[in-house]
Amino acid sequence: MSPTPPRDKSGGKGGGKIGGDGRGPRGPRSPKGPTREVLPRRAGAPTAPRMVAIRVVERVQRAGAYADLALHHALVQSRMPAGDRALATELVYGTLRWRGRLDYLLGKALERDLSKLEPFVISALRVGAYQLCFSDRIPATAAVDEAVRCVRALGLERATGLVNAVLRRIAREGASFELPSLETDPLGHLVHACSMPEWLAVRWLAAYGPEEAARLASSMNEAAPVTVRVNRTKTTREAMLAELRERFPEAEPCRFAPDGIVLGRRGDVGQDPAFLAGRISPQDEASQLVVHWLDPQPGERILDVCAAPGTKTAAIAERLAGQGQVVALDRHERRLGLVGRGLRRLELGGVAVAERDATKSLGDLQAHGGPFDRILVDAPCSGLGALRRNPDARWRVRPEDLGELAKTQRALVESAASVLKPGGTLVYSTCTVTPEENEAVIRGFMATRASWRIAGRDEAPEALRSLIGDDGFLRMLPHRHDTDGFFAARLVRGQPNPK
Repeated sequence: MSPTPPRDKSGGKGGGKIGGDGRGPRGPRSPKGPTREVLPRRAGAPTAPRMVAIRVVERVQRAGAYADLALHHALVQSRMPAGDRALATELVYGTLRWRGRLDYLLGKALERDLSKLEPFVISALRVGAYQLCFSDRIPATAAVDEAVRCVRALGLERATGLVNAVLRRIAREGASFELPSLETDPLGHLVHACSMPEWLAVRWLAAYGPEEAARLASSMNEAAPVTVRVNRTKTTREAMLAELRERFPEAEPCRFAPDGIVLGRRGDVGQDPAFLAGRISPQDEASQLVVHWLDPQPGERILDVCAAPGTKTAAIAERLAGQGQVVALDRHERRLGLVGRGLRRLELGGVAVAERDATKSLGDLQAHGGPFDRILVDAPCSGLGALRRNPDARWRVRPEDLGELAKTQRALVESAASVLKPGGTLVYSTCTVTPEENEAVIRGFMATRASWRIAGRDEAPEALRSLIGDDGFLRMLPHRHDTDGFFAARLVRGQPNPK
């Protein structure tokens, strides 16, 4: 998991200073606390982490690149030591997470349209403003000087004076810039204080009202917990919890997921002995519950139509424990490699992996192995429920994208439904919170399927029942459950009418 800035405390009801916690323009402390960073001695040379951050933020801003992929590529090329990689990661994700608030601040200090500046200048200002408002790593004067050095190194000497003046004004006067109050300007509060795009803020205000919309938006800016799923073919949750507490003292059982453990807000799971030995896998609690609701049973034939990167595929295989078959499909051959690697690490068998566009006919799968007992359609979506992990999605997704995504999602459900056994179960899930991609997809499908039904709350495992509404839909939200925002529906295919 990428490092993220600490919780900002101004996302509640009132307005507030830019820093957000009553400490002036510096804002909440960085994950490293008050420790000062040692800058390079060579005069005029920018530090590599800031140059990497500015370049990645510019690429995300200009080209719509995915932050995780762009950052990974940049870090590999940079060959920086671990500490510098961590700083670059914090700067990238923090800047993207708080872009709405940073732009509000920069607009106040700049007194002109920020968007008229060159892309690299905008990125340098955003990264510099993030350091001034959310980090204590270096003194304010040094943060400003670093931003100026970066702009100069990018060949933008003519912009150094502007960058210097704007960031120095933020350092000097930032505490006097008031954020919009939730009581007097709910939309402005969500957009500028909580750093949400206006179109999404409008939707959340209409769906939840000002108070809950602000809590939801604020929760999307917090660090997500590090949650893992225990591989039940190798150990038990109780045994794993005892082991993990030696390295993660805050580890606790998940509230809802029976195989889940929460390790705390920070932790490097990728190099943990339990991960390397295949005893645990990182997985958000809401994501774990999707497979819990699918409820695969030994001896069954299961289809996962959008399998990559394989997290849920592996969870299904763990439940089958070698008794049954999983068919895992994905349209991207490169991403299917992730599925295979995960299964090998976990030492799981009984999974057939194939490159397929699951929006097309899947009839050949039925012809060669019969219909499926259960099908998981974990559909590609806008990802707006997982902004804690992928903050750039809020700026990349446009409202007009939702209709196109919904068409693909509906096509996936239609195709998968054709190879489900009568009496079989299909679970549809997304990590988003938009009705177009969730309720509308299911209701549109059900409108043409008289023999199908939506499974009710009483048919769900006990751990899930409090999460399922009267309409049969499972909804989880970060401000309510401390999980990613997830939606799921369990559909049951009726038996054919007797002739």
